[in-house]
Amino acid sequence: MMADFGEGVETFRATAREWLETNFPAGLRTPAGRQAAMGGPDARLWRERVAAQGLGAPTWPKVHGGGGLSPAEARVLAEEMARVGAYNPIGGLGIMSIGPTILELGTEDQRRRHLPAIARGEREWCQGYSEPGAGSDLASLQTRADDKGDHFVVNGQKIWTSVANLADWCFCLVRTDPAAKKHEGISCLLINMRDPGVQTRPIRLINGDSPFCETFFTDVKASRDDVIGPLNGGWTIAKRLLQFERDNISIGLGAGALGSPASPIPVEDYARRYVGLGGDGRLADADLRSRLIAHKMENQAFQLTLARAASEASSNQGPSAATSIMKYAGAKIAQDRAELIVEALGVKGLGLEGEGFEAQELAQVRGWLRSKANSIEGGSSEINLNVVAKRVLGLPDPQTRAPVP
Repeated sequence: MMADFGEGVETFRATAREWLETNFPAGLRTPAGRQAAMGGPDARLWRERVAAQGLGAPTWPKVHGGGGLSPAEARVLAEEMARVGAYNPIGGLGIMSIGPTILELGTEDQRRRHLPAIARGEREWCQGYSEPGAGSDLASLQTRADDKGDHFVVNGQKIWTSVANLADWCFCLVRTDPAAKKHEGISCLLINMRDPGVQTRPIRLINGDSPFCETFFTDVKASRDDVIGPLNGGWTIAKRLLQFERDNISIGLGAGALGSPASPIPVEDYARRYVGLGGDGRLADADLRSRLIAHKMENQAFQLTLARAASEASSNQGPSAATSIMKYAGAKIAQDRAELIVEALGVKGLGLEGEGFEAQELAQVRGWLRSKANSIEGGSSEINLNVVAKRVLGLPDPQTRAPVP
């Protein structure tokens, strides 16, 4: 059992280090072992131990299933986990976006019903935002929730709904006042995905995976108690949720550049193995070596900026609009990493399936293809840059700018 962390950050560091040494399974401590053990007994044991301590959501209050850590303690825990190669096995959109939103803007009943299950990793969530006719212009959404008194009846379609076919719940933007201006008639509604009126159809991607779905709602009944925030106030809720999401996507993309559970081998290890070292002990390909060094430097700067942003957020009110630039940068770094690995693989980076390739080689090619979505999901890079230009830098809209004489 970890201590009740009130004795100072450095004392907490020693406590966290001792807990990790005792509880992080030895079979997960090397990149190869971690990859081989994913889904096995060691991975399940680690998930159970993290959940029991509330460390899947380390800064959430203990009463809501979290670890009750301060932001400073959470950073120390992350540092100590990185030191031993540990990772947070409880994630997904519950931890990333809807959980923090419910914690900040939900009712006490919503916190009680949803947060502990999210913190334990027992409830999978999906996000019902985009529609076939409402992508970047999200406020044009047409999925309706008709008010029936104590409940709503939902009809409509969403698209690119990540893991919808596996999710238990969906946080969904729906139109609750069709007569209002498009930004003002939207509500954020929690929908049980087990309702018989919910249908999902996975979309097969170029890398062979199907993480995204089309989602159809036909006369789905949703409780009035599951509206997050005020009725018809969903646009404000949606923007706040996206701040949380982009902040966490940034962290996740940066972690991938360091070596994540899904892709645990650092990029330089691929270069050493497949390109080889010269007589001076340096990477034989000087140009690739130069670009790899630049990538590592950029990622290090990114990690330091993330740490600074987290420190600033802990003394303010959470993530700001500036998180959009971090998501943009994180997507670029992740894509650069995928490109460098495939380049280092050489002819072994040409395989999508079949014999003649190792499983890790095929996984990296598929990961490279998948990385193309990094600059689209969670808000496209173009939209991120628009947000930064308008909300952070305060630049005028080009359409309203006075012509240059």
